[in-house]
Amino acid sequence: MSTPARRGDRGSAAIELAILVPSVLLFFAAVIVGGRYSLARQAGEAAAYDAARTASLARTEGDARSQAETAARNSYLAAGLTCDPLDAELVDPSGFQQPVGVAATVTVRVVCELQFADIAMPGVPGSFVIESSFTSPLDTYRSRT
Repeated sequence: MSTPARRGDRGSAAIELAILVPSVLLFFAAVIVGGRYSLARQAGEAAAYDAARTASLARTEGDARSQAETAARNSYLAAGLTCDPLDAELVDPSGFQQPVGVAATVTVRVVCELQFADIAMPGVPGSFVIESSFTSPLDTYRSRT
């Protein structure tokens, strides 16, 4: 004797799957976007550190500005990220006017707009602005002009 099939359950697996799949895909997409943003923040901190350290080794304020931007750009490129635009500015360049023997610092603020156009989904912005800064001491006994 066979048991009659219950007609009320036919097609319920397809409906459950149709509801579950988009939510699982959105979860994985959110994890990917969050991970990429976290890596971009870390790259921003590293770029600010590299830019400030490089600027602190320069002898003039003008050299410090150009070398800081180059160091920040290279740091982002090493992380596999491209900024469009990138701005590395000396927050307080007055340390370069201090006489030799006086402790001074240089602070560099790096602002980068990272493009995430490859993650094209509703609700996900196409770019993120990452801001970071770092302060590095100038060598007390090195000449500054």
